[in-house]
Amino acid sequence: MSDLLPEATLDYFMKLQPGTLPDLLGLEVLEVGEGLLKGRMKVERRHHAPNGFLHAASIIALADTCAGYATFAHLPKGAKGFTTIELKSNFFGTALDGYIHCTATSRHRGRTTQVWDAEVSNDAGKLIAAFRCTQMILS
Repeated sequence: MSDLLPEATLDYFMKLQPGTLPDLLGLEVLEVGEGLLKGRMKVERRHHAPNGFLHAASIIALADTCAGYATFAHLPKGAKGFTTIELKSNFFGTALDGYIHCTATSRHRGRTTQVWDAEVSNDAGKLIAAFRCTQMILS
């Protein structure tokens, strides 16, 4: 039996975004499934730090949004929402153009917390960041 909420569709997430940070950064949701959410973001100058490299916060925004959308898609019955209570990122590389891709996968889906891992890679498939967040479920 799936824990995936029926309203958690690609169209639903894309309609949530206008005027929010994910929209301003150009995040696209590509896939939502049981224990999984995939997204991507086209790397543009606005995502760079003043030194010309991809800003860490841009990568975190992609990973945190994918993990957050995944949490919403898997909220337990009766939950009113969630909030991030902890996140951690490790960076291994960068991307100066093309897309960065994120796959968020479930590590724990309980009634009071969820833990999601997200891997961010460049177009060549090279891992550029590993991200983990803990979400508190609000009831």
